[in-house]
Amino acid sequence: MTLFLTLVIAAIVLGIIGAVADGLLYLLVMGIVVFVAALVHLALHWRRSARRPPR
Repeated sequence: MTLFLTLVIAAIVLGIIGAVADGLLYLLVMGIVVFVAALVHLALHWRRSARRPPR
């Protein structure tokens, strides 16, 4: 969960810098890519934990 939160914070920071700074649109795109990667990581983590039988 810590990795997910770190990726989301990094995506937000990159997105804000990319949207505000002139000529740094690629940072906004990188922020979006990092955010999507964080969502994929979270989905895989939930899927993996859902398969374990309860103890």
